[in-house]
This record gives sequence, C-alpha cells and structure tokens, in this order.
Amino acid sequence: MDWKLIEDKSWSSLEQQFEWVREMNTVPQDTRYHAEGNVAVHTRMALEALQQSAVYQYLSVLEKEIVWTAALLHDVEKRSTSVDEGEGRVSAKGHARKGEYTARTILYRDCTAPFHIREQIASLVRYHGLPIWLMEKPDSVKKLSEASLRVDTSLLKMLSEADVRGRICDDKKELLEAVELFEIFCREQDCWNKPREFATDYARFHYFHTEGGYIDYIPHEQFKCEVTMLSGLPGMGKDYYIQSSGMDMPVVSLDAIRRKHKLSPTDKSANGWVVQTAKEEARTYLRKGQDFVWNATNITRQMRAQLIDLFVDYGAKVKIVYLEQPYHIWRQQNKNREYALPESVLDKMLDKLEVPLLTEAHEVVYHVV
Repeated sequence: MDWKLIEDKSWSSLEQQFEWVREMNTVPQDTRYHAEGNVAVHTRMALEALQQSAVYQYLSVLEKEIVWTAALLHDVEKRSTSVDEGEGRVSAKGHARKGEYTARTILYRDCTAPFHIREQIASLVRYHGLPIWLMEKPDSVKKLSEASLRVDTSLLKMLSEADVRGRICDDKKELLEAVELFEIFCREQDCWNKPREFATDYARFHYFHTEGGYIDYIPHEQFKCEVTMLSGLPGMGKDYYIQSSGMDMPVVSLDAIRRKHKLSPTDKSANGWVVQTAKEEARTYLRKGQDFVWNATNITRQMRAQLIDLFVDYGAKVKIVYLEQPYHIWRQQNKNREYALPESVLDKMLDKLEVPLLTEAHEVVYHVV
C-alpha cells in the first residue's frame, strides 16, 4: 500500500501546509530536558535523527512514512498542555495522550490515512515516551503487552530513540540506555516486532482485567450469553449494521429510548436517566442469559468499561463491533438522518474518539469501510 502524509517533506512546506506545525514555533520547552529550544526546533532535530538512523534505511516505504509521521506529530499537543512554571521550567503532562486524539483527527479528517495506518501512527504518538520510562511503571509487563497490541515495538523504539537524539540534555546517555533496555525487555517478553500472544481471547481479557493476573493463565470459558456492543460516532450506520447483519436478538438502543420519551440527544440533563433505563433493560436480558445488542456511540474507553464491567458481572461474553465510514460519507450520512446532529457536536465527539482496543473485551471487530 502506498500512502504519504505529504510529498514535500521540507520544513518550510510543512509549515506552509499545516497550522499545527507553525504553532510548534511558539511552544517553549523545559530547558533541563530540551536546551535546544522550542517544540519546532526539537521536532526538526528528531526528524533529522530518525532519517539518519541506519535502521530507518532498511524499513519499507510505508514503514518509513508511518514512523516519520509519528515523529512529526509526537509533541503536537505540547501546544495545549504546556505550563510555564518559571525559571525555564515547563511541564507538558498528558501531551502524548492528547496527541493521540489529535493525530487521529488529522489523519481521519484532514490528511486521510487508511484505518490501520492511522491507528498505528496515533498509537506511536501515544506511547512515544514508553521506552524511556517503561521500567519505572508499576506493572511494566502489562504496560508493554498493552502497547505491543497497538504498535510495532521496533518502530516505537526507533521513534523514541529519535526523540532522545533530537534534543540537547545532560542525561542523553542514560535515556539512550533506557531505549536499548526497552528492546531487550521486549525480546524477553516475546513482543519485539510483534504483538504479545495469548492462548485465547478470554486469556487476554482476563489478564488485562485482573489485578496481579498471571500473563499465561488460561481461564475456563463458560459464558451465559453474548453481548454485542456497537461503537462508533453518530451517523456511522449502527442501525443499518444491525439490520443488514441479520442479528436475530433484542436491541437495547439509547436513541430508541430518547425517541420514545421525546428527549433530544443533545439534552445532557437527560443522559443519566436514559443510560440507567437502558441498563435496566439490559439486566433483564442478562438475568435470562439472553444474547442482545447494546446500540450506542460508546466512543470513549471509560464509557465502554462501565458497561463491560456490568455485562461481565452477569457472566456475559462481550464483543465490541467498531464501525467507521470515511469522513465525507460520515458527514453526509449524518445530514441525511432523520435526527441529524449539529456539525459542532460531531466535531467535539470526533476529538474525543477512542477506538476500541483488543484489551477491552473478549472480542473486538473493526468494521471499517
């Protein structure tokens, strides 16, 4: 597959085309860790270090584009998270997490990238600091395993090394040693250049949902029913998916509850009541061991986690089906809906979108057009 963010990769061309690149020039950094200057200076140095890397030269054309784009975007949200603490001290807590969302939006709306490429880049942005700090995490094995299900760990190491080499700091040697230890740890955990494998889907789910769980434990599967949780932005075609898939089972729909009680989807004051009503309906099916569909947007991990915990407590197997259409089709489908949402509401929801992860449920299906 041939995909490129931009043909002309000169910094002047990037600044000319992207406002978020121009904004990097105005974002200061902590002088202890980035004596080279602002985010623009650091990003340019990181890109140069990446392209000069011997390992980078052996990548495929697509792999080069993925890691290069991730390097360009890795600090994009220091613009919104940086706090000047005085005397050259600047903190940018949460910039990687927020950067993931921004990378996803840019590569979905502005510079269209195929789904699996977009999510690889967004995940690299999210985890770009992990190789440096992994061994300081309270559960480094679980954190690494989770990351390996989202990113190619060899590309992640490459990005992190470029991030370190593209800065001026007193602890560069120690940081580079941490990056090398990351590869060793990945190889020990059998997730270097590949995702961590689990014996079954349930084994994977159990490990990530059990505190202090043994990574190779294989739990016995004995589910009472299966819940299919749909996930996707409004207007992505969830109702159509249910109809066209021939699902012969009950559907718990938040939109249907709102329409029945003549509640607007933008009425936030009613959301709590709608969700509780839907949960009670779901409990009816769960108690009977009846398969059913949960039809709602479910676009954030926190939103999904609360429901998954409920379903699992009743012994259900949970399958998430994530639906996505190309940006222009999505917007047009929303306009054609009987209950269309304002464009501004869709923009806010897109900015909050968290694509479901394999760690979240027993099964995750990506139905992406």
